[in-house]
Amino acid sequence: MQAGDNGNAEISFENAVQLAPDLAEAHTNLAMLLSLRDENKAAEMHYLYSISSNPGYPQTHINLGVLLAKQKRFIEAEAAYRKAIELNAGSPDAWSNLGVLYACMKREEEAERCYRTALFLDETYTKARFNLSYLQLRQGRFEEGWQSLEARDWYAPLAKQLPMPRWQGESLAGKSLLICFEAGFGDVIQFCRYAEVLKKQGATSITLLSHPPLKKLLSTLSGVDSIISFDEPLPSSGFDFWTPLLSIPRHCNTNLDSIPARLPYLHADADRIEKWKPLVPQLGLRVGLVWRGSTQFENDADRSLPSLALLAPLWSVKNITFISLQKGAGENENPPDGLSLTSLGPKLTDFADTAAVISCLDLVICIDTAVAHLAGALGKPCWVLLPDYKTDWRWLTERCDSPWYPEVMRLFRQSTMGDWNPVIADVVNALEAMVKRS
Repeated sequence: MQAGDNGNAEISFENAVQLAPDLAEAHTNLAMLLSLRDENKAAEMHYLYSISSNPGYPQTHINLGVLLAKQKRFIEAEAAYRKAIELNAGSPDAWSNLGVLYACMKREEEAERCYRTALFLDETYTKARFNLSYLQLRQGRFEEGWQSLEARDWYAPLAKQLPMPRWQGESLAGKSLLICFEAGFGDVIQFCRYAEVLKKQGATSITLLSHPPLKKLLSTLSGVDSIISFDEPLPSSGFDFWTPLLSIPRHCNTNLDSIPARLPYLHADADRIEKWKPLVPQLGLRVGLVWRGSTQFENDADRSLPSLALLAPLWSVKNITFISLQKGAGENENPPDGLSLTSLGPKLTDFADTAAVISCLDLVICIDTAVAHLAGALGKPCWVLLPDYKTDWRWLTERCDSPWYPEVMRLFRQSTMGDWNPVIADVVNALEAMVKRS
């Protein structure tokens, strides 16, 4: 298991529990591997076997809590974490996991107390500080949130390849800077706006390292001198500093009132617009749709719609032409019989293509995915459908607009976990009002 050979590890642990049915450690390790494959029922069984053999081991209760929380069995998960804390009140891991659970349950004050207890026990426990950052940012407490977000380490492998010092907020006057991508496409699209901010602070040259499908789109960004995709050779010299993209807001002292929100800050390529314009129907209001995101995203089951059919009520609004921008999962879905949809998603090769199509539309309706940020960055009206469970921090709480994309973005939020029907009904009403105005 330590070597990453999970298949043979699972076989070994299965043999171990056959030879020694009361060996708690083998049951726990087997349960961990099963949970990685979403074999939740079998994993739970082995955790319970482990606990019956050794009820005094806190980590097994924590692992069981994680498994139960993943299945949204919140009350049982809370009991498992509380048992772990009863056995070892000094465990920052148990307190942090309980905090994550409370955050998912929207018990945010209790969540913060748990995170801070974990950090009191171990101020170097970065998981708790990272989890706290999402809570602070969601609440609009940006000054604290950006600082806490520095606990992340997902860019560590890239950092090892960079010989230049990391930028820590010092003056950039006369300096060259390499900005490195982080996380997904949407994160880069949202935060690439800071290149122009840093250029105005005196940086002589800014290079942006990005995902390959974003390279052409990002070439339209003001303040950037060059774009390098991560599948290309990275120069080993020529930069005074480097910085992870999501560290820039902290160094720029960004708060809710100082978000650099001049729109648009990305633009569609004129030649690509000419290519795509003939493929976009010109009848009525033209509305782009995206209903599913990447299945690799941890909360995709909640943020994505189960199927395109759920959007069928939108077709009841007259004088609208719907265009699919869907890529990947769901791109070959068809609407219910009798409903017309122009499907362009499968033909899009990169985000520059998507930007060109969006520029030909009147509105984009999508779930929380990169297309929402792209539409916002282009200054195109965009309505975003948000889940009630684990709503991403960047949409803040209880707002129907976004300070990151002022005047162009409208948020439609679930009021009950998993129930999209009232959200779709609100969108239908908003569409009818939009058609009436036009």
